[in-house]
Amino acid sequence: MANLIPPHGGKGLTCCLLEGAELKAEKRKAEGLKKVAISPREKGDLIMMGIGGFSPLTGFMTKADWRGVCEKFLLADGTFWPIPVTFSASQEDADSIREGDEIALYDPEADEIMATMKVTEKYAMTEADKKFECEKVFMGEGTPTPEEFWKIAKDDHPGVQMVMNQKDVNLAGPVKVLSEGEYPTKYAGVYMRPAESRRMFEERGWSEVAALQLRNPMHRSHEYLCKIAVEVCDGVFIHSLVGNLKPGDIPADVRVKCIDALVKNYFVDKNVIQGGYPLDMRYAGPREGLLHATFRQNYGCSRMIIGRDHAGVGDFYGMFEAQTIFEKIPKPEEPGKALLCTPLKIDWTFYCYKCDGMASLRTCPHTKGDRVLLSGTMLRKLLSEGGEMPDHFGRDEVIAILRAYYEGLTEKVEIKLHGAATGNQK
Repeated sequence: MANLIPPHGGKGLTCCLLEGAELKAEKRKAEGLKKVAISPREKGDLIMMGIGGFSPLTGFMTKADWRGVCEKFLLADGTFWPIPVTFSASQEDADSIREGDEIALYDPEADEIMATMKVTEKYAMTEADKKFECEKVFMGEGTPTPEEFWKIAKDDHPGVQMVMNQKDVNLAGPVKVLSEGEYPTKYAGVYMRPAESRRMFEERGWSEVAALQLRNPMHRSHEYLCKIAVEVCDGVFIHSLVGNLKPGDIPADVRVKCIDALVKNYFVDKNVIQGGYPLDMRYAGPREGLLHATFRQNYGCSRMIIGRDHAGVGDFYGMFEAQTIFEKIPKPEEPGKALLCTPLKIDWTFYCYKCDGMASLRTCPHTKGDRVLLSGTMLRKLLSEGGEMPDHFGRDEVIAILRAYYEGLTEKVEIKLHGAATGNQK
């Protein structure tokens, strides 16, 4: 029997998704409750709480949780958590809700009630509060001072824009999740709950499982990272974000096709499992790397592959800041409250003509001119402009899928290159 890593928090998988008669009764009750609209990010967070992906969270954070996470990476009860999970409402809505009230959380895009929530606390989020959250969560080594950060963050950082555009009051309290939205049908066979991935790992006898985070199409560097992990672990979980991205990023269904093509043609199938999860990207770099490790622990993964510029955007973060942050976080001694999923740190990877294969800065002695630097941003830019791919940039099967996608676009978004994409930081 496989001995998988336990879920984060020491309470097993805490799943807020209702089923059966309980679900039917709560749906009936929800129709009579005050409806409050949720954002796409909040919808993804809700679903993750529903399926146990955010264990041990069972609701949106209180002010004490929010501040503790921002300042110390800790919930109010001392459990490690790296990024706030909050729900904001307009001042008008908040004024009509009393603490102790139950409300219905409504997805306006899908015209669906996603959850009910018992409001246990209301707290204002002033502009100063939002800036405090942004500086704590999104400010990295690439913009080491608040002055440098705010010069560009409001215009160029999608995560900062998301927080600054939140409404004026945060509502906290436990949730009962009524739906997983479109994910089980739209991404059937890919989207999965933590209980499902754990069962699959156990059926294969895996104990040491590495997760690969993907928001870009899988290029040669991703493939190489996976193969390194396969050599040192029992298996690899290729885990794609199927929630919302920023304009210009490639949609999930196209990325899933690319992964399918790679796994079919270039991997030993029994050593790889593909999955999807419903969050929006926050582009929080190092902090998001920690979040990725935290919920991958819930999915049954003991290692999180962390390469260069993990979950980054622009030049906000140092190339390997998402690796070093794991050494700086608190390690609660109380059982279950510490992060147990550890990073599998891998250096900058590329194809080297002189090595005649994939390599990294730790293994290749040659010069930058001998290397094909691999970047999802560069890949998107070349394809969106109809450019030619350098040799060994991607597998032919993947490039064909991506070219077909770009040829079908009627509107194109300009792709900006940064240090991580061009290799200018090396």
